[in-house]
Amino acid sequence: MHVSNPLKRSLAAGLIAAAVTALSFTGAAEAAPKKDFKLAWSIYVGWMPWQWAADQGIVKKWADKYGITIDVVQINDYVESINQYTAGGFDAVTLTNMDGLSIPAAGGVDTTAVLVGDFSNGNDAVILKDKKTLADIKGQKVNLVEFSVSHYLLARALSTIGLTEKDLSVVSTSDADMVAAWSTPDVTSVVTWNPIVAEIMATPGANKVFDSSQIPGEIIDLTAANTATLKDNPDFGKALAGAWYETMAIMSSDTPEGKAAREAMGKASGTDLAGYEAQLKATRMFFKPDEAAAFAKSPEISATMDHVRGFLFEHGLLGNGAASPDVVGIELADGKVLGDAGNVKFRFTDAYMADAAAGKL
Repeated sequence: MHVSNPLKRSLAAGLIAAAVTALSFTGAAEAAPKKDFKLAWSIYVGWMPWQWAADQGIVKKWADKYGITIDVVQINDYVESINQYTAGGFDAVTLTNMDGLSIPAAGGVDTTAVLVGDFSNGNDAVILKDKKTLADIKGQKVNLVEFSVSHYLLARALSTIGLTEKDLSVVSTSDADMVAAWSTPDVTSVVTWNPIVAEIMATPGANKVFDSSQIPGEIIDLTAANTATLKDNPDFGKALAGAWYETMAIMSSDTPEGKAAREAMGKASGTDLAGYEAQLKATRMFFKPDEAAAFAKSPEISATMDHVRGFLFEHGLLGNGAASPDVVGIELADGKVLGDAGNVKFRFTDAYMADAAAGKL
């Protein structure tokens, strides 16, 4: 169940491939405006709306409005979807803020977060076996997907009680193996995400001692696009925003159509309506564009990305020879830059969300 959902957010396997493929990126977007675009997405609660919107003709409706086409393509491997985007095979991709910085941006591909879809608000968790406080994790072996947002969540959790990774041992474990690992006597601590969290929490002795609701707004799920492509073809961004917020209005509604949409999204992700709605409850979805735009411009983004780039630098994920977290510049929605202003490769903008909120699409 959910076989491809757990691939979300595990970036380690793709770093080398991304670095290599980024070198072959040709910057085709610098040519004349184009008409045909491709969006890569992978299964996760906050990204299921894309396939539903495509199936319902909503993506085509908005693409037609701007005289373009948008091909919505599911990639079963999350990291592979980012690698293909980084290599120039896609114009846009669904990813987290951390992976956007560490893979395409660190690989030299200037990327802009067009839509801030949601943030994890309990979907990611630290779970201990037969222990009830986070402090009990000291000295334990902790199973997680190394260099993923689970790893980041662990680091942030430890920082709240004055511990560091030196106070425990990280055991790199595939998300696909996490539930089976938990069932063995040797595994006493895991950090993972839904639906794996729900499966593990249903077992005797499982205690959730920290989750992403305690660092709200830090694990952000985005729809991002190549910055040059977006600059040359702003209608692409407008069509994405139009399709997204029409879909958000439907799926968030307390109507038969809204229920049917959520049920279809749940089924497509390997669960049912109840399972999907349970995941939605642990996700802060920005159903309304004004809320998304406000979050994109909030001071929280700056603080979060400072945490994220620090984590990536400490783990050697900002490129070989990176001298500091400043190596890759991050432009915030208010125009301010974290890091090297001469090497901005990751950007936040509220422009398309604000246009949707103002009815300007």
